[in-house]
Amino acid sequence: MRPEREDAAYEEIARLLPPVPAERDVPSAPYLHHKDRLMQLIDDNADAADQKTTPAPKTRQRLLRPAVLMPAAGLALAGALAVTLTGGGGASGDTTARPHETATVLLDRLAGTAAKSDVQPVRQDQFAYVKSVGAGAEMKENGASKLDPRGESESWRSQQVKRIHKTGEYYENGVYSNMYELGGSPAGIGRPTYQWLASLPTDPDDLLKELYRMTEAEDGQEKAQAVFEQIGRLLGDVMPPENAAALYKAVAKIPGVTRQEDAVDAAGRHGFGIARVDKRTWIANEWIFDRDSLAYLGRREYRTKDFGAGKKGDVLSEYALLDHGIVDHYRERPTTK
Repeated sequence: MRPEREDAAYEEIARLLPPVPAERDVPSAPYLHHKDRLMQLIDDNADAADQKTTPAPKTRQRLLRPAVLMPAAGLALAGALAVTLTGGGGASGDTTARPHETATVLLDRLAGTAAKSDVQPVRQDQFAYVKSVGAGAEMKENGASKLDPRGESESWRSQQVKRIHKTGEYYENGVYSNMYELGGSPAGIGRPTYQWLASLPTDPDDLLKELYRMTEAEDGQEKAQAVFEQIGRLLGDVMPPENAAALYKAVAKIPGVTRQEDAVDAAGRHGFGIARVDKRTWIANEWIFDRDSLAYLGRREYRTKDFGAGKKGDVLSEYALLDHGIVDHYRERPTTK
């Protein structure tokens, strides 16, 4: 957008906003709301101008496997995200998502809720348990994809920090199987544990800088999209409240993050979504939260534009968290609450 168009947008928004007394600070949530609305207006105008002159980029080709066949990856968005969202109120004093609230305001509320949660430290000899339902699709070269039938699975992931070969177990279709990492795997970005997550910076700017350094984008993928998806995977693990809050605040600093009014997880539950669209692939990654409690429900990935034989709206993967907890042994399930 040219400078004069940007100035005009700011002036128009400023004219619409109610006057604020000089001796009072603007409350956090309303300020963030109006700021986000302004930035969305500017971004929308800029995107509209770009689309008139810039051809749609080529979508990267990815092989998407059913989540139930890849439990270590498919269960990444689980565990502590729901743990950190079940207690306490948000920064605004409650946990209910209001209609048309912007992504910035909602992420601030999620951060406040996470900061007030009661999460007990996890020992290295314990395991993160997750029960979920999900499905994935294999993408063909012509862009077509077909979502596989949904399936339930359970997993137990080790919290050991040291390099280990057996990283966990999972249960699917009546069979227990082991999760193995060839050559072994230490705790880290690819195998986050409670203690490793607790070592991350709690300053959102420092944390985002570190995540950009550690995250590798797929071929043809925006770096910002790769970091957004990586944060989603990290939010799926149990961590101290201050670390969970920092992750939400870091997400708010990534350009292009939006709030979706209605989103549906793999279990058919409706909520609101926090999403980002990769402008190179036009694939959206969306996290789904309960409207009232802000509890994490699941995630999905879908097309936002036609590509070859692939159509706008095609779901490429979907996931829903059904149960979670920390246990002391493999194949042990949390006590019913």
